Amino acid sequence: MARGGGGGGEEAAEEEREVSEALTADSSARRTSTTGPQMEMMKERFAKLLLGEDMSGGGKGVCTALAISNAITNLCATIFGQLWRLEPLLPEKKTMWRREMDWLLCVSDHIVELVPTWQTFPDGSKLEIMTSRPRSDLYINLPALRKLDHMLLEILESFRDPEFWYVDQGICPPDRDGSAPFMLTFHRRDEKWWLPVPRVPPGGVGETTRRQLEHKRDCASQILKAAMAINSNALAEMDVPDSYLDSLPKNGRATLGDIIYRYITSDQFSPDCLLDCLDLSSEYQALEIANRVEASIYVWRRRGTSGAASRAGNKSSWGIVKDMIMDTEKRDDLLADRAEGLLMCLKQRFPGLTQTSLDTSKIQYNKDVGKSILESYSRVLESLASNIIARIDDLLYVDERSRQAELLPTAGAGSGKISCMPAMSASSVPAYPVVSTSGTPPPYATAYATPSFSPAQLSSPSKIGRALLVDRRSHDGRAFDGSMEFMGMAVSNAVFDLPGL
Repeated sequence: MARGGGGGGEEAAEEEREVSEALTADSSARRTSTTGPQMEMMKERFAKLLLGEDMSGGGKGVCTALAISNAITNLCATIFGQLWRLEPLLPEKKTMWRREMDWLLCVSDHIVELVPTWQTFPDGSKLEIMTSRPRSDLYINLPALRKLDHMLLEILESFRDPEFWYVDQGICPPDRDGSAPFMLTFHRRDEKWWLPVPRVPPGGVGETTRRQLEHKRDCASQILKAAMAINSNALAEMDVPDSYLDSLPKNGRATLGDIIYRYITSDQFSPDCLLDCLDLSSEYQALEIANRVEASIYVWRRRGTSGAASRAGNKSSWGIVKDMIMDTEKRDDLLADRAEGLLMCLKQRFPGLTQTSLDTSKIQYNKDVGKSILESYSRVLESLASNIIARIDDLLYVDERSRQAELLPTAGAGSGKISCMPAMSASSVPAYPVVSTSGTPPPYATAYATPSFSPAQLSSPSKIGRALLVDRRSHDGRAFDGSMEFMGMAVSNAVFDLPGL
């Protein structure tokens, strides 16, 4: 009997084990069938990263840092490249964004640094050991970027069942309520003909909706400032490529041109007065001058460094020659400081400047994967935040004109059009192009033309001229002292914690 009972127990255990294995196999098969396509997609993405975007395997790929930067940029262009309306993302696009960003960002889990810690044993003794933790810049900034990403998606998600709608340009359908058509049309001065036109009911949206729109714009502006701070700090920490330094002219005059060089070397130098004299009516002219001023900084700094190195290797006791060399180095340092001040004033006056040649070169030749992740992630969030701000600005402008037309029906009927104000020219922020792998042409490959004076009489560029400088940083510039304010907190650099988010 005992033996029989034991045999029955063994049979029951065996049967239970078989059932458990069957359930496990079924669960595994179901899980495999669900995640199979995603697994294959992930393998393809990582294979492309490992091969440096050269799927032929011919060894012509780019470095891993640039491959990840390009992958994040391309993903943003795929998901948000046609963000033309204030509406929630499609569920499949949102899922794709989060899934593939998790794939790309998981690389940062293995970028660690060793720090000393104390380990306590059961007997009470302690031993100092080295433990790994995420690198400090990633540990602080990457969670902040994830939070900013989540906040931007929440802003888009909040535009459900809105009081406004969109129509394609050139189409003027009747109002939704079947009343007389809303006669005021919206014309863009920036020639963004492909963007749909926002429409509001006669008299504009409700006060509650307008307050919510203004609040969402303020939130997006704060997010933009935070992303700009992280991006600027990531670029500042990247090494200057040798190819960029080799492409620079040999002296500051050849770099700056005669006019800027004369002003920057004069005894009475004022960066604001110099900028007032230059023709900065377009983005291209302002960016050209920024490239030249930034290059002159490295020309003078490098010359001072090389002079100090040569003097250290020279055992000569010629006092006169030594004094001449020291005077030259002091002059180079002074000119480099002036150029830095001029570049800072230029960026403060025109916060919408695109990335300079140095920034592009840093991104292309950067080898640090962690810095590449921070730079590209913050850059695409800047683009998304700028687009949201531009869409809200368009809507608020149309709403304001609709309210004015309701109060002054005669004047509104006489005009019949709503012209987009110049500040709205940032209504569409272009997706950031992938950095060319063939090498960015050096900014000084061709002869530099001397910048012309502004046709205006020694006055600052007009507001219309400044409004033409539209890009990812058009909406919210930096504070005058270079610091930022994010959620009521002063931010002087990109390494900061965001506990309140």
